[in-house]
Amino acid sequence: MSALKIKKGSSKHSAYDLRDPNADVLEVHTLAVIVDNESGVLARVIGLFSARGYNIDSLTVAEVDHLGHRSRITIVTSGTPQVIEQIRAQLERMVVVHRVHDLTVEGPSVQRELALFKVQGKGEQRIEALRLAEIFRANVVDSTLESFVFEMTGTPEKVDAFAELMRPLGLVEVARTGVAALARGA
Repeated sequence: MSALKIKKGSSKHSAYDLRDPNADVLEVHTLAVIVDNESGVLARVIGLFSARGYNIDSLTVAEVDHLGHRSRITIVTSGTPQVIEQIRAQLERMVVVHRVHDLTVEGPSVQRELALFKVQGKGEQRIEALRLAEIFRANVVDSTLESFVFEMTGTPEKVDAFAELMRPLGLVEVARTGVAALARGA
């Protein structure tokens, strides 16, 4: 997966502008950080982002090695290429961090997110919500006479698209897990 690039502002650059043309290009990167599974580790990693004003778009944490007491933190963040490199380097210097993988740079990866959607509606809106859920392969996990709760797994873009289509049909609430990601291949 290539880095998603977002241009800040919409001003045109002059031929006389000697600034680096990539200086204001933001890239979205997915980082997989293997850490010791102990109290306070997540707070320290988040503290690094907070202290330097870096944004976290998505965050998931789970123990992945019970015997070795290791957890995997998956972070989706954005910044200029220099900022992303700085984040990676600062994470690697932390004592509790064993490895940092920039999945965006290392090659293709698989990214998935679980989301729950509560949609209220009656009549045609209810039927349309069920039809769209079938198209998106969302499962009904709760149903009342006035509402549904749908469960869906997919890329963050798929989750966003489903939420946008459900809004006019009575979307009331959304809960998302954050991105879980693995590199593809060996």
